[in-house]
Amino acid sequence: MNLEASVFASDIISDPVGWTTTTTSSSEMTWELNRRRWLRSLNSRFIYGTVPLLHTIIFCIEMALFARLTSRFNGYYEERPILTMMVSNAILGGIADTVAQSITAIRQRAVRKHPYGLDAREDAAAIEIHELDRKNPLSDRDLIPDSKALPPPFDFERLTRFMAYGFCMAPVQFRWFKFLESTFPLTKASAFVPAMKRVACDQLVFAPFGVAAFFTAMTLAEGGGTKGVSQKMKDMYFPTLKANYILWPAVQVVNFRLMPVQFQLPFVSTVGIAWTAYLSLTNAAENVQPASKPNNTELESLPR
Repeated sequence: MNLEASVFASDIISDPVGWTTTTTSSSEMTWELNRRRWLRSLNSRFIYGTVPLLHTIIFCIEMALFARLTSRFNGYYEERPILTMMVSNAILGGIADTVAQSITAIRQRAVRKHPYGLDAREDAAAIEIHELDRKNPLSDRDLIPDSKALPPPFDFERLTRFMAYGFCMAPVQFRWFKFLESTFPLTKASAFVPAMKRVACDQLVFAPFGVAAFFTAMTLAEGGGTKGVSQKMKDMYFPTLKANYILWPAVQVVNFRLMPVQFQLPFVSTVGIAWTAYLSLTNAAENVQPASKPNNTELESLPR
């Protein structure tokens, strides 16, 4: 055995804990690199050259879970109504954010493929579509080279935040619908007026609270702090509340007038996929910035 091997062996014997730690760290680093490369490989693949494969896989998994839950919803609801609502809300919130991330990825791919970017004033789809959060788990240069073809990678942290928010808000919504049911009971002789009272109470009391709770919870979960919450509320609260009043009064009329109480929250959550996707896009950090167009000199220098 040579001198270096002897020293190495003696180090292992004298400090086996340090050797184990080093080996474990190296193994974890290798696993992390492999995971990132795998995710990058998925992120670079598209269906029909447009829809990101990774986003589609996640969406299909979520839909399979939702289908499984739906097939046995009545049984689950009878046994554990609040937990059933919480799980339903979490899955539907995940579906909504996955849809939002897919929209953003498709939009960003189109922007990056365009040689000079897209003018947001000429593209109606750019009005409400924003970039994903700046947190990028695949930002390493050796893993993600500069490319105009790749969309933003799927943000699993953001998905977790939306699912957690839906999970935690379900008990509040469940109790709220129970309160409306007991306060404004529907009867065969009088159903329309109590339903309208429910809608009015819901939109005047719960809707402002719900919008504020969403932006507060999401901003704090993103590490924005109280200043971030204040800025988000200043920028987004009233436009979002205005958009809420365009959609939800009509939805709640149908909900309170026609839906049995056990289906009211699932119905709202299902319709809320589009609404939560809108909130997800609105909550994103920055608008898509179109690239500057070339001047005449640059155009003349382009190959014909």
